Amino acid sequence: MAKKPTARSEYVMFDVIYEDGSQRSNRKVEAHLLGGLDGDEPARTAIMDQDRAISEKSGLPPLQIKTIRRSGK
Repeated sequence: MAKKPTARSEYVMFDVIYEDGSQRSNRKVEAHLLGGLDGDEPARTAIMDQDRAISEKSGLPPLQIKTIRRSGK
């Protein structure tokens, strides 16, 4: 039996550089959050939310983001 089609989310990948010099590559942000007048700035908020969730699970404080840029640029 065929599966029902599910809604697909499009993602944009970002490289994140933190204040301590560490880097995380290919962080996913949903494409519908980006664009408009704010450009890629909503990606920072989405990645901070992801970091906060990871921090809660690991028990370590979240790192401060220095810069973000789209992967592959």
